[in-house]
Amino acid sequence: MFNVSTFLDNHMLRFPEKTALIHPRTNRAYTYTDLYQMSGSLAAAFPGLGLSPGDRAVLYLDSSPEYLISYFALWRAGLVVVPTNIVYRKEELAYAVCDSGAKLLISSAGSRGITRAVKDLCPSIMHILEVGGEGANSWERLAGSHSPARPVPCPPGKVCQIQYTSGTTGRPKGAMLTHDGWLATLQAEEEALMLTCDDIYLGIYPMAHVGISWGLSVLRAGGTFVIMERYSPEEYINLTRDYRITVLAGMPPVIHALTETPPGTEDKFSSVRCIISGGGPMHSPTWKKFNERFKIPVINAYGLSETIVLGCGTVIRPEDYLAADDYNSVGKPAGYSEVKIVDTADPSHELESPKAGEIALRGPGLALGYWNMPEETKEVFLEDGWFLTGDIGYIDSHGMLVITDRKKDMIIMSGWKVYPTEVENVLINHPKIADVAIFGCPDEEKSEIPAAAVVLRDKNDNLTLDELSEWCREFLAGYKIPRRLIILNQLPRVGGWKLLRKDLRDSLCS
Repeated sequence: MFNVSTFLDNHMLRFPEKTALIHPRTNRAYTYTDLYQMSGSLAAAFPGLGLSPGDRAVLYLDSSPEYLISYFALWRAGLVVVPTNIVYRKEELAYAVCDSGAKLLISSAGSRGITRAVKDLCPSIMHILEVGGEGANSWERLAGSHSPARPVPCPPGKVCQIQYTSGTTGRPKGAMLTHDGWLATLQAEEEALMLTCDDIYLGIYPMAHVGISWGLSVLRAGGTFVIMERYSPEEYINLTRDYRITVLAGMPPVIHALTETPPGTEDKFSSVRCIISGGGPMHSPTWKKFNERFKIPVINAYGLSETIVLGCGTVIRPEDYLAADDYNSVGKPAGYSEVKIVDTADPSHELESPKAGEIALRGPGLALGYWNMPEETKEVFLEDGWFLTGDIGYIDSHGMLVITDRKKDMIIMSGWKVYPTEVENVLINHPKIADVAIFGCPDEEKSEIPAAAVVLRDKNDNLTLDELSEWCREFLAGYKIPRRLIILNQLPRVGGWKLLRKDLRDSLCS
């Protein structure tokens, strides 16, 4: 019986006056005592609102100290956190609220219009707490008017979070995450990053995303979490310099952008000892260029919402670099995770290295399944504990996992398999190309053909399909060369980072 938020009680005793959280935009800082007292006070207020352990509560806030403190308070009270993104519109927010049966919605006074409309649509909502609100609905009042409650002890397998997937391939699915899954995650990520209480972390992932786990892992280690609400290249660089960041949150587009910065930018990163990447494939030329210029190891991690990132996933560590000359690995299993490659048509058949197939994961950080979706759960959460990720990859000769693509993104042209990431790794080196996405378009003769959507470095440049094809012929078999070329101003991404190939297919394959 335990509650993952209990580490705040211990840190309040160990580091009472140490700065735990910094919010540069509002110039606010919070000690570990502040986090303990505010989350404990909020947790103590929930029973008075008619809320009991197991009840669901939706968070609809921008990335902020209030978001994080609410996370801890809900866990502390034994409630189930349902994180949502502030970019959600009414229908998207209402889906999460109604589907989860949430009784509480924590938002801000500035979002009152949308939250009241959602309350009318979802009768399960009993209360809306508002940051910046007044009276009984004031978040600030409840976070400062009670003696901190002790964490509610939770048995193994107790659900503490419903994490909705992005919904890019249909109705969003709510992965049921547990307290013990989070414990495995914090331990695995702390080990992977070699965290200490001296670390200072710059977080750029939306707090509605499971990427918040990296920030929680830094707090678990007694470090400091610097919150960046909205990523911008200039602010990212300046915050890294000003706060002497040691651990950077990154993602492939961010790391690519850093390789394009003027000479001397690397001097502002002198305090950084590692940068995290995840959420999508890291193109090997970008990774190599960054590593050679900045001399900062990229902690390339692989995990999903269903695995709480490294709660059941893999990661490449600095010591793995000797066997990572190709810069395309996401490393070895982290913590207590297991990984294997299975036949895409028959998951009971495990493939031997280095054959490519579907990646399956197993470990204590794995979700229990999908909320209210027994059939969808049965399809990918197998009876022997393995989870089918929907990603394609193989295990190389060094025992490290290499991801080639999403199962649904793989292009099959006349029976030949084309992996978009492989083609993108070639095209990203073209001197005219700043960003690229490969996707499949239906074709009457060949079933599918590979198409390339590219963003040019110079908008005044011109790039033809013949020129692109000529570049590819030196590196790729003929069937992998794109048959179509579309020039775009930018590629569609979730939150500016996760590529939406489906959107490209839907809008451009006509």
